[in-house]
Amino acid sequence: MARSRQGFYNTIEYIGPRPQKPKRSNFFGGWVILVIAIGIGCWFGRPLVPFLKAAQEGVSMEQAEILISSLQDSPNPAQRLAAAALIHSGENISFDPAYYRIAYPDGDVAPTKGAEADVVIRCVRKLGIDLQKEVHEDMKSHFRYYPQLWGASGPDTNIDHRRVANLQRFFERKGTTLTASREAADYQPGDIVIWSLANADKHIGIIVPGPGTHMAEPWVVHNIGAGVKWENTLFDYKIEAHFRYPAEKDSTPPKAKVISEEPSI
Repeated sequence: MARSRQGFYNTIEYIGPRPQKPKRSNFFGGWVILVIAIGIGCWFGRPLVPFLKAAQEGVSMEQAEILISSLQDSPNPAQRLAAAALIHSGENISFDPAYYRIAYPDGDVAPTKGAEADVVIRCVRKLGIDLQKEVHEDMKSHFRYYPQLWGASGPDTNIDHRRVANLQRFFERKGTTLTASREAADYQPGDIVIWSLANADKHIGIIVPGPGTHMAEPWVVHNIGAGVKWENTLFDYKIEAHFRYPAEKDSTPPKAKVISEEPSI
């Protein structure tokens, strides 16, 4: 009787790598990566939010012109400032915060260029006030009361007024300082607002009415990187300071005080 060779065939039945146990999927690791990716996307995508909101609202210069006609002849300088800001929002200006040598007084960078501070400088100039001259004269007399952030040994008429931190100190000294609240009712057309952005930079803009059915809402004219825009972004960033300039002469409104003395440091 032939001997069975079953054992021999069993030893060569499979030739190849040793089978591996399937690995368990790392459930938490995947979620951590997803959360990090979303966080990075939100961080870098945040500057796009105002632009997308403006496109959604569909603001137009026709809507601006309706408001301009009701504001520009007002005896109230704040309302005339808001009208100037709305007119400025229709101009094609690329964002450019670079240092330029400019004339003094009434100096300005090229009309197709500018940064956030240039919005305020140009609009206030429509009221007959040259912030280049006003800031320079105050810094010349009180230089040490201004932020010492740029290693300068004295005033510079080319750039001092184009720095938001300097404008903030100037408005604290020469304007009406209002509460930096998150209540829409506290803001009026022509008010000047300074924000602290996520990267610790300061930003500045002018309060204007909203378009159409949003007329009672405080919107903003500013330049945060994509040119001068008219947007509903007042509360998108941390409000650091709130001013009215020129300072109100008749009376100090509720929640307001006028700072004209040298601040303590």
